[in-house]
This record gives sequence, structure tokens and C-alpha cells, in this order.
Amino acid sequence: MSAAQPAPLWNPSQEFIDSAQITRFQAWAAEHHGAPADGGYPALHRWSVEHLDTFWGAVVEWFDVRFTTPYTQVLGERAMPGAQWFTGGRLNYAEHALRAADSRGEEPALLAVDESQQPVPVSWSELRRQVGSLGAELRALGVRPGDRVSGYLPNIPQAVVAFLATAAVGAVWTSCAPDFGARSVLDRFQQVEPVVLFAVDGYRYGGKEHDRRETVAELRAELPTLRAVVHIPLLGTEAPEGTLDWAGLTAADTEPVFEPVPFDHPLWVLYSSGTTGLPKAIVQSQGGILIEHLKQLGLHCDLGPGDRFFWYTSTGWMMWNFLVSGLLAGTTLVLYDGSPGYPDTGAQWRIAERTEATLFGTSAAYVMACRKAEVHPGRDFDLSRVRCVATTGSPLPPDGFRWLHEEVREDLWTASVSGGTDVCSCFAGGVPTLPVHIGELQAPGLGTDLQSWDPEGKPLTDEVGELVVTNPMPSMPLHFWNDPDGTRYHDSYFDTYPGVWRHGDWITVTSRGSVVIHGRSDSTLNRQGVRMGSADIYEAVERLPEIRESLVLGIEQPDGGYWMPLFVHLAPGARLDEALLGRIKQVIREQLSPRHVPDEVIEVAAVPHTLTGKRLEVPVKRLLQGTPLTKAVNPGSVDNVELLAFYEDLARERAQD
Repeated sequence: MSAAQPAPLWNPSQEFIDSAQITRFQAWAAEHHGAPADGGYPALHRWSVEHLDTFWGAVVEWFDVRFTTPYTQVLGERAMPGAQWFTGGRLNYAEHALRAADSRGEEPALLAVDESQQPVPVSWSELRRQVGSLGAELRALGVRPGDRVSGYLPNIPQAVVAFLATAAVGAVWTSCAPDFGARSVLDRFQQVEPVVLFAVDGYRYGGKEHDRRETVAELRAELPTLRAVVHIPLLGTEAPEGTLDWAGLTAADTEPVFEPVPFDHPLWVLYSSGTTGLPKAIVQSQGGILIEHLKQLGLHCDLGPGDRFFWYTSTGWMMWNFLVSGLLAGTTLVLYDGSPGYPDTGAQWRIAERTEATLFGTSAAYVMACRKAEVHPGRDFDLSRVRCVATTGSPLPPDGFRWLHEEVREDLWTASVSGGTDVCSCFAGGVPTLPVHIGELQAPGLGTDLQSWDPEGKPLTDEVGELVVTNPMPSMPLHFWNDPDGTRYHDSYFDTYPGVWRHGDWITVTSRGSVVIHGRSDSTLNRQGVRMGSADIYEAVERLPEIRESLVLGIEQPDGGYWMPLFVHLAPGARLDEALLGRIKQVIREQLSPRHVPDEVIEVAAVPHTLTGKRLEVPVKRLLQGTPLTKAVNPGSVDNVELLAFYEDLARERAQD
């Protein structure tokens, strides 16, 4: 007799299910395209991956994707990599992003918020006008389809306008946040050789102004392909000599002209975190992103014209691109430019209240920080408009699910989602018609043939395995920049299981169809042949009030041994004495297993991260295995490179013992 399944944390009401766009889509697809009318989401998902061509054709029809030249077939070459989508079709992403301007006119398309936390609206008609003006100016500067246009910009309306104008022209957008140093930006932009740079003079963060004019000057000097630099005076400074002024380029009352481009024409270049070597320059297509994001935002996030979409992000992270695609659904975007916890830890909840956000996206780390700081969002803020709180960046621990349920609202749809820059979307995450179970992502996305595989390529259920995708997705990279024979692209995803995408995460696909993410498989712990996710240990250890953050690694030793240290960043006033050491080991032993208990617990000044906030597990592991710093990590990709000296020294000490 099987054990009773735990009760869901949340069940959607029948009214919630009936009103969800995915419910209407399923009924329509059943009538017109042979989708199953019964069986709910599991049946719809099974149909979507078994009939990939029919499903994506249905998505295009449901969302009324406008092809200026019709396509001849949905999916031609089916191989991975190299799938051919919507052969012969031509369209434009920006045209779809601005479609709502016709019906919504003076309603807000954007709500811009800085650390003053006062929302400033930009209407749909104003957004469309600025995109039209800037697009005409880009063409006048000689920008043509395929040219690269770059932004060194925070999450502000000007970034959205610049991106949409670039896409309208058929050029290729790429961006970095202004907290990136010159070397990190050049490691990215020099690869793609932009012809235009949009740059701010500085930004505000944590109550302080940060002047970036010297950095911009360095970028101008080191990017010889630039034909124009556009100055955006966020701090109010004069435009430097030889630059163009933003206001002048966006002043005209010009209708946008949308260049019809092939479905697989590049839309933007995103970058991997670049922890070793140069960051991978990932190229995704106008059409592939358009239909993947329509599916994800319209069906999975259930966004529409009445919604307000807030996700805390920066332009250096794929979630900014995902956020901007909310325009495709006719949704108002909330753009926040500032510190996630300024002037206090509750800052993001206050912004959600003031903007009347209906979908609020943040990081799992922010949720856990609020829990630790004893923030009470449901008590202290009016969050009655928030239908869904979504989290990403790392797995949301079980305590995070419980905290949102208890401290925001009991009847709250909590969507933990997981995907990657590599596809600029979610492999698994929210489904408005399914229950939410603690510690689990609700389901794989429609059209995403997500599985957990063992080393031999055998699918697993209720067991930890490699996250693989066994059928192509439209938003998978076209290629990497400067990878002419595709070797780097192939080696990144397809060298383990030929023809199958291996993402590099450990996951469990449960027998009820939900998904549990356990952490990166390339830094996953493997003790005595048993694989363990680092996320499980972080979740247990960081419940302790003395632990601010932690980093656990499994180091294969030259003699065949295995060393598993846990590095801890302590809260102010805490000491790593015998009592705390005992509690750390006890909580791991009791909540996980004796096998999870580390060999050593070592105090560190802080945990190093990538610039996009991910713990630097793999490079630190390489340092501890004796790899020189210059080969183990790209210093420009690290938030605080000085922290790495500690691990270098530790590796030397251990080698001498």
C-alpha cells in the first residue's frame, strides 16, 4: 500500500481554472486541432510534445501571430541542434509587442519605478511613438537588419524603447547592466561588434549615485565598430562630445516601420554567466522568442491586458528580456531600477502594492531574506491585486513556499520556475490550473519534452537524474556568436546524449508530473555513488539564523578520496563555535541524511557570485582542485573577485599537507 500523498499547499478554485487562458486554449485546441478535451493539463502537455508541429501551429493561431509572408511548414528539420521552425515565414517581434497600442492608447504600457518608489507611467501610444522616432533615427544612422545594437542601461523605459526600435529595424539587441565593469562589458560586446551603443551616465542604487561616465568612455575607446553613441542622462549630466542625445532621437511623431524578417532572424544576443573563459554569446530568433514567450506569458503566467507584470531584474539577466515580452500579452510592465532591499527588506512588496502588480516575480533568495528579516507582506501591504508570486534564480526552498502561504496570503498561487538564459524561458514552472505542492515546480511547460535521465539515457520517475529536453524548442539558440562550425554550441548541450539537450541541472520528475530542481549537475555532490543537490543543503543550513549564506562543494581528490567542505557566511555577531558547528551538522543530518553532513565547516567573509547572482560553485571547486585562478574563472564575471583568493590559499595549504 503506497504512502498517502501530502496535501497541496494551494489548489486553484474552479473559478480560477475556468477563467485561465490555458483552459480556453485547451477547449479551442480540442475543437480545432485534435487536442484532448479531457484530462486537464497533463493530457494537454502530453499532446503538445507528441504533436509538436500541431501544437506550435495552434499557438501561432491562438495568439494571432501575424506573418507578413506565410510559412510553408511548422517544423521542417527536427534535429537538435538545427531544428527549422516556420519555414519561409516572415514577421517582426516589435510589431507584436506594440499591437496593444491600437486599443489601449493612453493606458500605461510601462510603470517606471526607482528608489523613490513612485511609479511614473509611459502610455502605449507614447511608447509606440518613441519606438517609431528612434527606429527612423537608427535607419538614418545606417543601422540595417543583422547589425548589432548594444545597451549599457538599467531597467528603465529607455532600455525598452531602444530594444523595440532595434527589433523593429531587424537589428540585433544586446545589453549589460551598468553595475558591470568595463572588462565584463567588453568581454561581451567585443564579441558581437555593435554599431550603436546606448549608455547612461550613471545609476542610483542603495540610496547612492554611481557615476559610469569613465566606464562609458572606456567602452567607446575599445569598441571600434561603433558608429554612434547615445547618451541617456539619468544623473542629469551633459552629453559628452561626439555622442547623440536621447531626447533628440525620440522627439519625432513617427509611425514605427517594422522590418519583416525571417522567422529565424536573430533578435538578441544573451550571455552565459561566463564563469570560465569568455561568456557564451547566445543568439535567439525573433520568431522563436515571440512564440515561446506568447506561450509562456499568455498560457503559463496567464497574463493579459488587465495585468501588471513586475519582476525584479536587471538588463544583464534574461529575466529582463522575459519581462519586456509581457508587452506581447498586452500587459503593463513594472520596471524597477534600484536595490532589491532599499530602503528596507520589504521594498519589493511595497513596489508591488504601489503599482498594483498582479504577477510579482522575484528571486528565491529575496523570499528567504524576507523570511529571515521577519517581513510581513500580507499584514503591512495591500497585495490584494497580486494573483501570483513567482520565483526563480535558484530553487525556492520548502520554507519559502510555506512563508509565502502564511505571510502573503493563503489563497496565493506560488510559481517556482526554472529555465535558463540558454532558452530565455522556463523548462518547468507555473500552471494556473494545477495544485502547488511544497518544494515542487508545478509541471513542465507546454511543448517542452522535459525528462530526467540516468547516465545511460534511461528516463527516471521519482529519482534524481539529468534535466534533458528530448525535442526542440523554438527559443533554443540559433547558434553562438563566433562559433562558425557549431562546436562550442554542440559541446555545451549535446555531447552527453547525442541529439538531446542536457541542461546541467539535477531534477526529479515526480509520478504526479511535478518537477523538483536539486541544483547544478556539474557541481552536484556525489558521495559514495549517491548524488545530492547542493540546493537541499542550502535550504537546511540557511534556516539557522546565524547563517547568512553558504556554499557546499564536492571535491574529487587525486587519491580517489572525496572532500566535501561547507563554507558559511555568518550573520553579524554570530561565531562559528562548537555549539553552532553542532547545530549545522545536526540540522543537515536530521533534515537530509548523515551522508549530507560536510567533512568540514569553514567560515568565509562572503560567498562569491556571478554578476547575475548565482553562487560560484563550479569555479570555486576548480580552484580547490588546484586550477589557477586565471583558468578557473573569468574575473570579470564575479561580483567580488577578491573573495577568490581565500580558496586559492586554501588549495595551496591542502596541497602541502
